[in-house]
Amino acid sequence: MAEHDDVSGPATTTEVNVDPIAPLDEIVSVGQSLFQQAETFVGTLWRPWNLYQIAIVVGLFVLAHLLRLVFAPRLHEWMRTRVNWPKWRIRWMVVIHKRLRAIFFVLLIWFTFVVMQELTWPSRSYLIGIAGNLATAWLFVAFATRLIANPVLRSFVRYGAWAWITLIILGITDEVESLLDSVAVEAGTLRISIWLIVQAIFIVGILFVLARFLSRTGSERVRSNKDISPSMQVLAVKALQVALYGAAFFIGLRAIGIDLTGLAVLSGAIGLGLGFGLQKVVSNLVSGVILLLDKSIKPGDVITIGDTFGWITTLGARYVSITTRDGKEYLIPNEDLITGQVVNWSHANEFVRLDIFFGTAYGDNPHHVRKVAIDAAQSVDRVLSHRPTVCHIVGFGDSSVDYILRFWISDPTGGLTNIRGNVYLALWDAFDEHGISIPFPQREVKMLEGSELRTRALD
Repeated sequence: MAEHDDVSGPATTTEVNVDPIAPLDEIVSVGQSLFQQAETFVGTLWRPWNLYQIAIVVGLFVLAHLLRLVFAPRLHEWMRTRVNWPKWRIRWMVVIHKRLRAIFFVLLIWFTFVVMQELTWPSRSYLIGIAGNLATAWLFVAFATRLIANPVLRSFVRYGAWAWITLIILGITDEVESLLDSVAVEAGTLRISIWLIVQAIFIVGILFVLARFLSRTGSERVRSNKDISPSMQVLAVKALQVALYGAAFFIGLRAIGIDLTGLAVLSGAIGLGLGFGLQKVVSNLVSGVILLLDKSIKPGDVITIGDTFGWITTLGARYVSITTRDGKEYLIPNEDLITGQVVNWSHANEFVRLDIFFGTAYGDNPHHVRKVAIDAAQSVDRVLSHRPTVCHIVGFGDSSVDYILRFWISDPTGGLTNIRGNVYLALWDAFDEHGISIPFPQREVKMLEGSELRTRALD
């Protein structure tokens, strides 16, 4: 009869022993397999027909280099004459110019391969076919990776694709995959290997390129829609970018089998850190969203905050970029625009009223002065004629009658100081033409009776 365990006995614990030598043995075994395949492949190269094929490939490469030396300058001169071409076409022609040698080599090697297939046995053009496949694949990858704007990511994807395609053509992908997967770090149920990291970088990189393409396409569509206000356009573009890049990151991690449930704990820790250490950063981010939603400021508005006067060029997630008339660009935190006093010269409309003050002598007729001042202001180009210019007396000073001149403009982005200066010049010319004087303080010194003026010679 079979023996049964006593269920009432003490509980037992099962131990799992992990042999640390096992991963090392697997690495050695895979390495030996790769070395044997490489040794066999190198051994076959010494056969006469294989040496001939290698010589043919080298000769075709030299011929492709000579063809490049002949045709590259001519292509460059022809490209210089294409002044009306769009930028994207010029960029692709530059890429073709840089890869001209590879293009010639691919054309020559496949022509040679086809000829040798017809004239000799297939085995005597085997290495030429491998070289043609490698050259064609590398050239295709070089052109395809030009769609990636980030130079670091473009280089990584390019060299990674070159290496992987080379392994596929040589037929050793399984061995390399086993070798990379055998080098791993385990933490509980989580196992991270070099192969997993390579997969993650490649898949996430491809998804990020796709997300960037969709983001740029969607952003152009949003910005071309005139029914959406500029502030809502910025908000929609930012939301689209966050959604696409976030989806690319999480989809990429899920595609390689990484469990994302642990991110819940990480998000809690990040939230705690934000609450204590990143208050200003979060405040600027939230303030940026508020500015986009309430439409109090938008790109193109002319504002004054503190001593800074300029127009808004960019609404960022953390700051607002303001460009002044002297070409300086100020990065104002979003929180300052929410909590501080901001003068928006073009919030509801672009009409702005400006005031300038001046004074004339008491001997000049105030009615005549007002008429001359209004006509002078309206003679300036940027002063609006359909909005009335007015001039009022604001007081009787010690030596002048004081006036205020008010006029309207519709282009505050053109500057305020320059238009005030032009109006002052127009007043000067008009007053000089009509004999109106602008008084200035004068002082008289009187000698009292009985006093005498004494002078002292200087040594």
